[in-house]
Amino acid sequence: MPLDVSVIIPAYRAESTIGRALRSVAAQTAPPTEVIVVDDGSPDRTAATAEACRAEMGGIALRVVRQQNAGAGAARNEAIRNAGSAYVAFLDADDEWLPEKLERSFDVLNGAGLDLVSHNYDAIAPDGSVARVDCAAKYREGPDPFATLYRKGFLATSTLITRRDLVVSAGGFDTTLANAQDFDLWLAILQDRTISFEVFDDALTRYHVIEGSITAHTERRVRCCLEIALRFAPTLGSSKYINLWMRTLAVYLEACRAYRSRNRYVMALTAAVRAGPALIVMAVKAAATTPPSRQMWL
Repeated sequence: MPLDVSVIIPAYRAESTIGRALRSVAAQTAPPTEVIVVDDGSPDRTAATAEACRAEMGGIALRVVRQQNAGAGAARNEAIRNAGSAYVAFLDADDEWLPEKLERSFDVLNGAGLDLVSHNYDAIAPDGSVARVDCAAKYREGPDPFATLYRKGFLATSTLITRRDLVVSAGGFDTTLANAQDFDLWLAILQDRTISFEVFDDALTRYHVIEGSITAHTERRVRCCLEIALRFAPTLGSSKYINLWMRTLAVYLEACRAYRSRNRYVMALTAAVRAGPALIVMAVKAAATTPPSRQMWL
């Protein structure tokens, strides 16, 4: 029997990769009930290429929805509105799953009575080299996995499965954020400490690093991550300032690494220098303002 899960795939200019993503879903040892691809206003043949995969889906229902370009978050929200399953699994159009991904994830999810589950992944560089990303090790680092998530952001979207109702009650993906919408949503769900989650060791997703992808927009990512850090700092209680500072440092360290990877050493040095003043600014903002309630996008 198919698993009670809808696979959510936002797609933009994904003509060359959407087939690979869909074939990885079709190859699952435990198939999902449905796959929903939302073509986010692509100027190429993304939607047509997805439609052409229908015969390869092995009985898995495939829906291809088209919308005007509004970003990956809006595309995921549209797919979630159309989803008919109790659970949603996320897969980006340029990534792929190993065949055991859904079966193993639901074994862990159901075996421990969890609400959300994720796992490790392999990052595939443009030259074909593979780097294992150990998200599970970060999950196990401290006594409070939510605080560690806030500081280090170890939930990768194409690895994650959760209950659809939790996504809806949290409001869905915040489309006002130009970047890190997924990180924001996972924090919005998991700030309720009664929601149980786990990151297990298997690497069941292949994340293809593509130059020019949304995560490559470093300055935009810094701004959005700092906004998210302020938004959720109050949920950390008496330790909010130390966690806020650690998160701020992590954001600028990530920026340094991104600039260095593109041989932009002056920008990397500038990001490192900016980290110090940012610690003061973030603390002042956290003390002086009350973060607004999160908007409901679903």
